Amino acid sequence: MALPVLYSYRRCPYAMRARMALSYAGIAVEIREVSLKDKPAHLLQVSPKGTVPVLVLEEGQVIEQSLDIMHWALRQQDADGWLGADQQQGLLIAENDGSFKQSLDRYKYATRFPEHPAEHYRQQGELFLQKLERCLQQNAFLLGNAIRLADIAIFPFIRQFAAVDSVWFETAAYPRLKLWLQYLVNSALFESVMAKHPSYTG
Repeated sequence: MALPVLYSYRRCPYAMRARMALSYAGIAVEIREVSLKDKPAHLLQVSPKGTVPVLVLEEGQVIEQSLDIMHWALRQQDADGWLGADQQQGLLIAENDGSFKQSLDRYKYATRFPEHPAEHYRQQGELFLQKLERCLQQNAFLLGNAIRLADIAIFPFIRQFAAVDSVWFETAAYPRLKLWLQYLVNSALFESVMAKHPSYTG
């Protein structure tokens, strides 16, 4: 039987979190690494928006958003209870995907947004970092002492933010956030989904 197909881009944070959820749930997929400059025709056929990740299930159903892919995977298997039921998960993820992602993009590509220096956009992003640091004051993870959906959904974006100016991040006053980030970066789960694949040309 053919596997579900995941159109992905290795370094995309949205694709990272989708791959992590699929791997955690034990769902084998055929990963098709997309070249952003030469997108496969089948990807554009099933998802005209042309962004990754996109999951194509065996029966032809197409799931186009990373969070939807994560929720689908966890509905198949969620041995450690990542989904939970509290509203706080959804609120944190929404803030990450909304205002924080906007600040991250402007910080990372500050030359495209010359209205302010990069430090301005970094300070905007730090409002979310400060919130996460407070979440980690009492617990090892964002919403308790075990990994939840919010940790995995947010982690790739914090990793990207930290990498924009790694020297600054190393000296920034986020001790618990740094430990959390390092734990996830070094996790077997993350390492397992970061294997390199050749670009799919199909």
